Amino acid sequence: MDALADGGKLPGAFFAPASSSFADFLASYRPDLLPSRRFEGLQGMTIDAPHGTTIVAVTHSSGVVMAGDRRATMGNVIAQRDMEKVFQADEYSCVGIAGSAGIAIELVRLFQVQLEHYEKIEGTTLSLDGKANQLSLLIRGNLAMAMQGLAVVPLFAGYDLDADNGDRGGRIFSYDVTGGRYEEHSFHSVGSGSVFARGALKKLYRDDFAEQDAVLACIHALYDAADDDSATGGPDLTRRIFPVVTSVTADGFRKLTEDEVAQVTQRVVDERMTSPGGPIAPMGGAS
Repeated sequence: MDALADGGKLPGAFFAPASSSFADFLASYRPDLLPSRRFEGLQGMTIDAPHGTTIVAVTHSSGVVMAGDRRATMGNVIAQRDMEKVFQADEYSCVGIAGSAGIAIELVRLFQVQLEHYEKIEGTTLSLDGKANQLSLLIRGNLAMAMQGLAVVPLFAGYDLDADNGDRGGRIFSYDVTGGRYEEHSFHSVGSGSVFARGALKKLYRDDFAEQDAVLACIHALYDAADDDSATGGPDLTRRIFPVVTSVTADGFRKLTEDEVAQVTQRVVDERMTSPGGPIAPMGGAS
């Protein structure tokens, strides 16, 4: 609406030749709208803002599954019980957030627009590596805020349409606060409960996972993270608050319905009633 304030016409900036990067356009036209500019001038101040916690991702024979718990914390207080932390990035990718919730959600929205803007300008979609690199640049732009404690550490995953027939299409990328990008293999986790979730996935993961196996492993991993990390929320059966679970395959992005996730979660909870530590990984070479 601000852009149309001058006689109902778009400013010249909207018609000037530019790159396919929406973030670059925003930085030149309205830099105050960038997530990294929201808290300028607050150096030295402590901001007690809600933080998102644990996200897990697991590859399988048809793609990749990403899931996140629903709790946001602010110090020792539960700020929100049903926060969504896993989002669709585009048709063949998803992104999960950990860290300062407000900035993370704004960064995800900017990332979504960035991918759509590139497609409209260039007439083609970015490769999965290209999408991962774009997210890296956005995180690097938030470094000043990260140094003040407002860090964003996302997890990115998607289906690689350019993968060879012999390769699994699902790929996972992790990041650090400086924008460093790292490709992970098989599974990964970020957030305060990531150590416990990753430990669970080490015991559960198999190369022959189908999608339903990956979903089950993700729910088990989040359950273990909630068991040992107070900032990670476990399933809340009374309020019907379950993890957000998404899947990306050659058919595109899909968010599992609440009923689908509830069934898997109930199975995990029932198993934990008799085996609180979760499923036991088989020992190789047993006679």
